[in-house]
Amino acid sequence: MKKLITRIVMVVIGILVSANGFAQSDYSDHNSVTRRLKALERSHGKLVSLSSLTKSPNGHDIWLLTIGGGDTSTKPAVAVIGGAEGAHLLGTELALGFAEKLLANSDSPEIKSLLESTTYYVVPGLNPDAAQQYFATLTYERGGNGTKTDDDRDGAFDEDPFEDLNGDGLVTMMRVQDPTGSWKISDIDPRVMVKAEPGENGEYLLFTEGRDNDSDGHFNEDGEGGVNINKNFTFDFPYFEAGAGENMASQPENIALMDFLFDEARNVFAVVSFGPADNLSKALKFNRGAVSKRVVSGWYEDDVEVNELISGYYNDATDLGKDPAGDARQGDLFQWAYYHYGRFSFSTPGWWTPEISGEKFETEEAHYLAWADSNGIDAFVEWQEIDHPDFEGKKVEIGGLKPFSGLPPYSMVDSLAQDHTDFLIKVGEAKPMIELVNMKREKTGKNLTRITVDVYNSGLLPTASHLGTRTSWVRDVMIDADLSGDLEFVSGNKRSYVESIAADGFETYSWLVRGKGTFTLKAGAPQAGFATKTETIK
Repeated sequence: MKKLITRIVMVVIGILVSANGFAQSDYSDHNSVTRRLKALERSHGKLVSLSSLTKSPNGHDIWLLTIGGGDTSTKPAVAVIGGAEGAHLLGTELALGFAEKLLANSDSPEIKSLLESTTYYVVPGLNPDAAQQYFATLTYERGGNGTKTDDDRDGAFDEDPFEDLNGDGLVTMMRVQDPTGSWKISDIDPRVMVKAEPGENGEYLLFTEGRDNDSDGHFNEDGEGGVNINKNFTFDFPYFEAGAGENMASQPENIALMDFLFDEARNVFAVVSFGPADNLSKALKFNRGAVSKRVVSGWYEDDVEVNELISGYYNDATDLGKDPAGDARQGDLFQWAYYHYGRFSFSTPGWWTPEISGEKFETEEAHYLAWADSNGIDAFVEWQEIDHPDFEGKKVEIGGLKPFSGLPPYSMVDSLAQDHTDFLIKVGEAKPMIELVNMKREKTGKNLTRITVDVYNSGLLPTASHLGTRTSWVRDVMIDADLSGDLEFVSGNKRSYVESIAADGFETYSWLVRGKGTFTLKAGAPQAGFATKTETIK
């Protein structure tokens, strides 16, 4: 009942926040994101700090909003990252909406307590150069930032871009009637193009809308929009793939985020990213072969158990059902955060086309169009015949799904942001947390005292992922004993380390000391917090 009341209060406060300056009817461009972040900094200065990690090639700030009370660097943290995939504007809205809704309710006992013990690092937009294409005169889904690239390796840059051939301001698809093509019109929905089945003849060639400007037989293969940030991370980097970059970690956005997480955010225990990958609506499966390789390519079994726990939180909070497509991609943020950063990594698109009861569709495009039709959403450009100079004498038509059809209508974003706020609060509450319990001392002889303590993890997550214990980037739990007065160690180490302590687990330590004075014990790790206790020995 208490949590239900808290949620109702958060929803009401969120509505009031929207009504008092953040009401909008469409997704946020970079200027709007900046204004919203600076408004949070002004209104919640004691709980937030706003900084720029770097600037993108087009000069956009990569903003970092740090949320928490006191010294945020000493408390277990969740990194919340949106917009690595530039066309995924919903991720930016969910990350930013989480910050707004959390802070709007920061005076409630539940959130106040959470922010006293937990830090959130929020990077709402990691690829703003690409996201800005949504707001441009020519609208298309762009993956790359502003870095100049030669994707077709012909020595020229950006010489074969998309073009608006039918004058509607959108880049859609172009179908060319040709017996050598492998595409045909769907028998079920004539708007949709499908691949011809084996034994069938195709009737169309299918391209993105545009011209073959460099006469190399390819269309729109080298336009504006350079490196996709979500292909440029260091794990499983897709060498030689268009949009991945000449080298891994070659872009300022990737470098700045990784430098911050490695060098400054050592207290992060989990990374939650909004993007194409999904291990939240459905947890990953354990693959023994994948963890037995020299280069590990699957989650360890105990880490999969954590994934299952967090996936349960997600499905309780969102009720979106199972994402039909959510595979990780080479060079993406989701995989890097687990395999190279060593943290628990969770990712979700945040929304996908809802299931339609009793219906099955031959393609996801057909599924989306059926849902859009039933909800009055204008999502399709009807096929329109044009004269195309590259296909003289052939029937050429422009049409198809409008760009950004993978985004929900903006009217749904506030509710989605509330659901994901509830989820991210649960992740924060599950954090590993070191406590010192059952500390006792006993006299064992003349001037001798034995001190025993349990170093206990009261959290619902272990202090490190299994993979994290194999790297040097996730800190072990440190147990440090300090003596004052004339105390001296007879047995027991001044400093000990343990790789990880399980959820609700503990490790027992004991020291034998001689003399009188103060025995001070400190235990913890950046990602699990620190605890201190003192015993005075007389």
